[in-house]
Amino acid sequence: MTTRRRPQVSSRKQPQQARSTELVTAILQAAVQVLAQEGATRFTTARVAEKAGVSVGSVYQYFPNKAAILFQLQAEEWQQTTEMQRRILEDARKPPFDRLRMLVHAFIKSECEEAEMRLALNDAAPLYRDAPEAQQIRASADRTVDIFMEEVLPKTSVAKRALAGDLIMTTLSTVGSSFSGTRRTQAEIKIYADAMADMFCAYLKGLQESGNG
Repeated sequence: MTTRRRPQVSSRKQPQQARSTELVTAILQAAVQVLAQEGATRFTTARVAEKAGVSVGSVYQYFPNKAAILFQLQAEEWQQTTEMQRRILEDARKPPFDRLRMLVHAFIKSECEEAEMRLALNDAAPLYRDAPEAQQIRASADRTVDIFMEEVLPKTSVAKRALAGDLIMTTLSTVGSSFSGTRRTQAEIKIYADAMADMFCAYLKGLQESGNG
């Protein structure tokens, strides 16, 4: 039995000069347009090159295949989300439940504002989701949640804290994606985010009250 080879998703090289940086930026901007217009199934390196006004060879200097281009778009989105999550959850100036509420509002708002691109990237996810590079980014986000859960639930076992963090983030991501599938008003976003935050806070308070375990 042969093992299916994972596609290479890392860039071939990083741009070192301003001109190279501009080229990579143009390629990624073109990729966003092609993805939005054609969807993940019709996304090709040739279409990206044509939209960027460069040769296919120029694209291949930096990206070995279309999976690498799509992963770069996804990685930037993940990194932005991870940084937002870290910035909010690690802000010790605010009480933990206030931070959690802020995160829910920021996440749901972001999901709604970027719904079309997120949906297209989700369709492309099978190309790169199991790559080590993708796992590394997700691990960074998981560490931020683990630290926050340790602060909120210091008397709870590591296993239960991990379960709580995974349940909250998985629910937030899954429900947020579903909610953003329909165009929403700012008022609808606020009501929905408030309800989700209330649910998460009640769940964590219940774990706090249950004591050690």
